[in-house]
Amino acid sequence: MGTRAERLEWTRNDALIAVGAAAIDLTGFSLTAQADRTPFTVTTALLLVLAALTLLFRRPHPVLVLTAVLALGLVANVLSSASPHFGLALAIALFTVAHRCRPAVVAVLSLVAAPLAAVGLGGVLLPTGWNLLANAFACVLVVGAAVITKRWQREVEANRLLLADRAVAEERRRIARELHDIVAHHITTMQLMAGGARANLAHDPDAAREALVILEDSGRMALGEMRQLLDVLRAGEEAECGPPAPQPGTADLQRLVTESRLAGMDTEFTVHGTVRPLPPTVALTVFRVVQEALTNARKHAGNAGARVRLTYRPREVAVEVCDDGPGEAPPRRSPARHPGRGGYGLIGMRERVALHGGTLEAAPREDGGFRVAARLPVPAAAEAPDGARREEHRR
Repeated sequence: MGTRAERLEWTRNDALIAVGAAAIDLTGFSLTAQADRTPFTVTTALLLVLAALTLLFRRPHPVLVLTAVLALGLVANVLSSASPHFGLALAIALFTVAHRCRPAVVAVLSLVAAPLAAVGLGGVLLPTGWNLLANAFACVLVVGAAVITKRWQREVEANRLLLADRAVAEERRRIARELHDIVAHHITTMQLMAGGARANLAHDPDAAREALVILEDSGRMALGEMRQLLDVLRAGEEAECGPPAPQPGTADLQRLVTESRLAGMDTEFTVHGTVRPLPPTVALTVFRVVQEALTNARKHAGNAGARVRLTYRPREVAVEVCDDGPGEAPPRRSPARHPGRGGYGLIGMRERVALHGGTLEAAPREDGGFRVAARLPVPAAAEAPDGARREEHRR
């Protein structure tokens, strides 16, 4: 049924179709009457207009409208001795029946429409063989067009549903990656901070207090990021109370490095090239790659050190995270049975980087440790002023 506005919109469209059909049928009959030197009466014109006006109700009552158009057209043919022709109002009514009714109904009405539309044409009461053949051919064209249009609309609808399902699946994968990044990083940090606080509680209360502060901050940040994801899932249920918090980016990498140092891993952070703003999605991907790589390093590299290197190039940004811990590759098992460095975290990083057309390398180093390196294309930066040199920032 639809809303009242939708019904009015359909009525306006049907009105345009009805007016157009009436105008074309009137023009066709008048030209034919002039060519044949036959009278074109006002009664015939009124019948043609009335037949076209019935098209206003063709969607809810297609069979009744086709019946009315055939009856009015039959009377108009008897009153006028114009040459045979297949009216536009009849074609539209038959098209609607073929588009909205069952095949058996369409076949019966088509067999009835072809001879009835030829009765009385050319001053002959009974339809001739030529008139029947012409009308039958017109019916086949109209019904064929309706069938093709109906099939095309079904394919379009199926493709639309498929694209909607794919979008939902992609959104679920994105949310799963976000949840993995949040849980894997923050929960690991909280676990390490809790262990450090417990170990230093007796002999170093200040270190234990600092670890508890980091633990509290990490838990608050994890809750905030998970709340953002829940807001995405609940979008449409209730209005947003305020603007969402900004997504992390390259400016937050120092915070990851500080957390890594407080967790017991000696972490070095360097930035090369001219620092410039990045697209938010690219900056978020860089942040997630570093977050996942440092989390994996703390899990698998023990007390090893790590190095984070961020490089700005004219048309890309590169990030590299290396550690000098055990670098043996994990056994060739599925990630579900061996959630090591080859698990879902690396898969999520590869998907994120590939989404932006970049590349990711993640493999053990020859001299020990593990290396994760990502390169992401970005729009060309503005040309640097003369004399500008490549800078290196070490934190």
